[in-house]
Amino acid sequence: MLGQCRHAALTLMSLLLLLWQEVAPIEVPPDPKIQQDLKQPPTIIKQSVKDYIVDPRDNIIIECEGKGNPVPVFSWRRNGKFFNIGKNPMVTMRKRSGTLEIGFRSGERPEDYEGEYQCFANNNIGAALSNKILLRVSKAPLWPKEALEPVLVTEGSSLVLPCNPPPGLPPPITFWMDSSMSAIPRDKRVSMGLNGDLYFSNVLAQDAQRDYSCNARFLFTHTIQQKNPFTLKVQPKEPYNDTSYNATDLYGGRKVAESTPTFLSPSGSESSKMVLRDEQLLLECIAAGLPTPTIKWFKKGGDLPGQKVKFENYNKTLKIISVSEEDAGEYVCMANNHLGSIRHSIFVQVKAAPYWLDKPSNLVLAPDENGRLVCRANGNPKPNIQWLINGEPLESAPPNPNRQVLGDTILFRSVQIGSSAVFQCNASNQHGYLLANAFVNVLDIPPRMLAPKNQLIKVIENNRTFLDCPFFGSPLPLLRWFKNGQGSGLDGGQYRVYINGTLEIKRARAEDEGTYTCVASNILGKAENQVRLEVKEPTRIVQAPVHLSAIRGSTARFDCKVKSDPSLTVTVFWTKDDKPLNLGWKLWPRKEEESLTIPNVNEGDEGEYTCTVKSEIDQDSASARLTVLEEASLNPSITSALPPDRPDPPTDLDLSDPAARSVRLTWIPGNDHRSTVTEFLVQFEEDRWEPDRWQNLSTYPGDLNSVILQLKPFVNYQFRVIAINSVGQSKPSHPSPRYKTSGAAPDAIPRGLRGWGTKKDNMEITWEPLLDLERNGQNLHYSVWWRRKDSVDEWNNVTTVQSNHVVHNTETYVPYEIKIQARNEFGSGPESNMAIGYSGEDKPTEAPTDLRVSKVDNTTANIHWKPVDLSSVQGEFKEYRLYYWREASQVPGLIVSKEKKTKGFYTTMTEPSGILSDLVPYSRYQMYMVVANNHFESQQSNMVEFTTKEGVPDAPRFFRINRRSLDTIYLEWDKPLEPNGILVGYKLKYRTVNGSRLGPIHFETFLPNVTELTLHLPDRSTRYKFLMSALTQVGAGEVYAEESPHFTNEENFTDATGLVELTDASVSSALTPTPPPPTIIATATSSPSTTTTPRTTTSTTTTTTTAATTTITSPVLITTKRIDQNVLVTPVREIWNLTVEPNSNYANVSWRHNFPAGSSEFVLEFTLDSEKTVKVVQVKQQPPITVADLIAGAEYHLRVYSHELNTVSSKFITFKTKAAYIDQVDIATQGWFIGLMCAIALIILILLIVCFIKRSRGGKYPVRDKKDLPLDPVDQKDQDGSFDYHSDEDNKPLQGSQTSLDGNVKESDDSLVDYGEGGDGQFNEDGSFIGQYTVKKDKDETEGNESSEATSPVNAIYSLA
Repeated sequence: MLGQCRHAALTLMSLLLLLWQEVAPIEVPPDPKIQQDLKQPPTIIKQSVKDYIVDPRDNIIIECEGKGNPVPVFSWRRNGKFFNIGKNPMVTMRKRSGTLEIGFRSGERPEDYEGEYQCFANNNIGAALSNKILLRVSKAPLWPKEALEPVLVTEGSSLVLPCNPPPGLPPPITFWMDSSMSAIPRDKRVSMGLNGDLYFSNVLAQDAQRDYSCNARFLFTHTIQQKNPFTLKVQPKEPYNDTSYNATDLYGGRKVAESTPTFLSPSGSESSKMVLRDEQLLLECIAAGLPTPTIKWFKKGGDLPGQKVKFENYNKTLKIISVSEEDAGEYVCMANNHLGSIRHSIFVQVKAAPYWLDKPSNLVLAPDENGRLVCRANGNPKPNIQWLINGEPLESAPPNPNRQVLGDTILFRSVQIGSSAVFQCNASNQHGYLLANAFVNVLDIPPRMLAPKNQLIKVIENNRTFLDCPFFGSPLPLLRWFKNGQGSGLDGGQYRVYINGTLEIKRARAEDEGTYTCVASNILGKAENQVRLEVKEPTRIVQAPVHLSAIRGSTARFDCKVKSDPSLTVTVFWTKDDKPLNLGWKLWPRKEEESLTIPNVNEGDEGEYTCTVKSEIDQDSASARLTVLEEASLNPSITSALPPDRPDPPTDLDLSDPAARSVRLTWIPGNDHRSTVTEFLVQFEEDRWEPDRWQNLSTYPGDLNSVILQLKPFVNYQFRVIAINSVGQSKPSHPSPRYKTSGAAPDAIPRGLRGWGTKKDNMEITWEPLLDLERNGQNLHYSVWWRRKDSVDEWNNVTTVQSNHVVHNTETYVPYEIKIQARNEFGSGPESNMAIGYSGEDKPTEAPTDLRVSKVDNTTANIHWKPVDLSSVQGEFKEYRLYYWREASQVPGLIVSKEKKTKGFYTTMTEPSGILSDLVPYSRYQMYMVVANNHFESQQSNMVEFTTKEGVPDAPRFFRINRRSLDTIYLEWDKPLEPNGILVGYKLKYRTVNGSRLGPIHFETFLPNVTELTLHLPDRSTRYKFLMSALTQVGAGEVYAEESPHFTNEENFTDATGLVELTDASVSSALTPTPPPPTIIATATSSPSTTTTPRTTTSTTTTTTTAATTTITSPVLITTKRIDQNVLVTPVREIWNLTVEPNSNYANVSWRHNFPAGSSEFVLEFTLDSEKTVKVVQVKQQPPITVADLIAGAEYHLRVYSHELNTVSSKFITFKTKAAYIDQVDIATQGWFIGLMCAIALIILILLIVCFIKRSRGGKYPVRDKKDLPLDPVDQKDQDGSFDYHSDEDNKPLQGSQTSLDGNVKESDDSLVDYGEGGDGQFNEDGSFIGQYTVKKDKDETEGNESSEATSPVNAIYSLA
């Protein structure tokens, strides 16, 4: 009984399908106008792969792109649940797209976002679904640590070294190498299995000569991990019977026992393997034995598929590409050597994930039409078919009597408007699934013609002709053709109508000329279009050119007679050897004779010449060959020794071949004056719009003298020609006769058409007027049309001569369709494309609400708010605009700027949020939000106040290193401009610097009220680098770095600030009558740091010592300070007239100012153009200033500004230093210098010997008398407290006593050894100095040892050498 019911049901279904009548589905043409007006359900056009593995180092991007009309809205499900993107600040969705972008901060894990994602694209017609995208993060786990014992194996036996790579995602690629990173050679005996293990069919003694390490390469992370290596120990085996195998090459004369084959992989006599359809099948058999077995493959019950089978790994691996069901069966591998053979059977099963037999496609129907969607898929096992509608199971949808589901088919009967939807077909089995979207769109559209109206088609007589008439409508219109508006429809005989509306005329004749009308009609109306057909006579060559032979120096001529339809314009052109021929002074085409003349023939003219005649609809060609015979005698030319010159102007300008928009211009070239003319420039002048102004028209190659000029209508032209060669341009030629083109309707469309509101109730339509040469006639005016978008209202129209028109009494921010057309007295030009304009905007009526903050740290805050209804914006939604300002600092007594700042957020999400960054730590902020369009802002939201957390402080305001004496330095600093919290102290780091060698780092910390430190220096020759930073409870802040200066001469140290001043009376300036002497400044370079925390600003201080008449000032680093906006700058102070006189490595800088003399400091700011680094120098001296240590041949930008009022600045000037004119040479490596030093050392040695001899003879010096003498006047202190060491006599001994740095006078019996580094200085009995002042260099220091480095904070920072 059950079988009978099933048979009856199948019979009924078959009967329904037989009786089913449906029309062909409507195909929507890709016409932009149709696509724009047509409502269409959403369609997924791009999506990520189903199994999506991502790199954990990159942001995650899950693609989902769709289209539809209206534009679809996208949403996502994650693991089957709605995925709220707005609540996760790490996840964003691209605008007008469903693509997700997931970013990460520190602490975020990509693994947290693993899961199954599915995208939904919705509009008011339906919903389309993407595949379920399984997102997984690539993993590259480390190899487990293990201690591997040496592998002991007997020679000749088999061996398997396991790999067992870590399970990565995707799985890694394995390979074997030894410790020297050389690949393990693989052959018939040694091979790697599919699982990564290394197999030895038999082991040789030399296998122990290397170790073996398995390597795993992970593709996503581009990393290779290596397993601990295996070490082999091979024990030789003695022979045991007469059947032993002797292989002298492999075993060195030893006998090793042979063995029959055995399988290492797979094990046993049979195994099985399952593979999916279209995947790759890999079967493996690896055998052991001695001699090494040979592997062969068979398939029981048939042959191996030869086209798809490949054997790899010395026949041990069988590969079948793109497996199909017929590849299933029993595969046998056989291993054999001369002792025997062994077999293994592998039973292969081929399963299949679902694959399409008939994929459902989109269906467009008219009301009351029938249709069906078919979804047929196959697989193994057979897949289950499930239908969904708009993403929901079809079973749960409301019943529809017009829809019936019959297994894999859905039938639609008498569909109605409003029943459009997107259907999904899901075919799945245990190996996978397929998902397809197919929409059913029910449309009622009257017929529309898609081709331009009133086309003119020209055809050649007796040719096959097609007249196109593309159309569209729903229901599908019926199309008929008529000729000259009479008779019945054309179909049959020599006419044939195609389903797409094209009419074929099999053989066009003269009587077929006329107007053809195509009419498309359906129940909603009809549309028609006309095509005019003209039948023309063919264009052909009636007298073709013939082959010619010409003597060198003679004239050759080819004739080419042409016949064509009188109504067609014909062009004749020539080619030589299939290359275009430039018709210049050498080649003279005669139109009236239809010939080509070649004067003065030479060898280069030989070749094949082709005459081609071409009309707008056909062409014909013929060829002939020119052969050049014996040479004619030529008079020798005399080469002029004169230099080349500009060419003479062309002469005899002539106009011919007049046409509506072109004319031929011919001229005779002038003398080229020994430099070939490379091009001709044609200029024109017209007397209507810009008379007497010559304008460039076009340029042409220098071998032409006759050209067709393309012209504009309604212009009275005259032309002139200029010849150009390598020297220059000739004078213009005399003008040609005038040529006036006839007027025409405009060709151009006004550009820049736009509509925008200047008030809330108007729209101003503007455009760019046509250029004068685009007018094409008089009485130019513009027709402008506009109407409200998406309305059926008639177009409003106005005609104006202006370039704008204002539409009044509009609603607020309403879209309008606008178009424009230019017209003149000759007719109308083309219409522009439709543009969309908008009426004026008004103030938004709603404001954002519930503004709040969350997750506030020291510099950022997360903000949230409730959005407004976008219709309340009353204009283009621009952004949510946040106003915020720093109300106060939580640091007591710190004054801050309350300048308002803004940040915009563009979002249309239902729960918007954003991140406010670049906040100042430890501060109190206030903020409010508005919504903004292009012109207005809404009322304010609620005011919100929040405080940022404490952060690390800025760098100290300054950090100075001053010298009080040679043995003491004074450090001074100030608190940061922005402490960013409560200061708890300062941290000082310092270390010795000796060339490229750095000493150990020392630390000092100070209380917050300590801002100075005095250090005592036991070693003056050591330099130090200091790093100073302020501290809060959070940690250390930005670092201020200074390096102690290096002084080249101890005697130049004179004052307490480390400055060495010497004057130069010879330097003068033209800026002031009595200028102060120039000051040489060694510049300091400040380069921006590339790290974030902490930031270090480094100043390298250098002092340059010159002649005794030069002033030298150590550089000062100027840091950028935060200037409060409320600080007023005195407007009367100015800096002007900045001038620079550059040299190779220094520059003299001067400027004028009106600051009080002696009470102002200036800052010179240099910017190196090539590196964009900034050098700053602070000076107290009055200009002029000499700045040293510049780079030779470099370009700098310079300005001068006041140190106290840094807003008072000169203008920037640019200068370039001169190139270095000598190479810098280290004289210490020059032979002449070494020889000179040796000679001086020898002389000093002789003098010392003489002195010792004299002393031994009892010579005495009046030491006591010298000691009791008072200070000589020339040795008195200067006014600044420094000593001036100089003498009128070179050999005058030191007199008196030495003054200490604290101002006390030492007794003369103190040894002068104190001026050196220890007791190495040599003195006579009277205290006179023998030798010279020296700085002791420790032997360990010269050898690169660290023994010379200071280990105490009082080490010296000034070098005296």
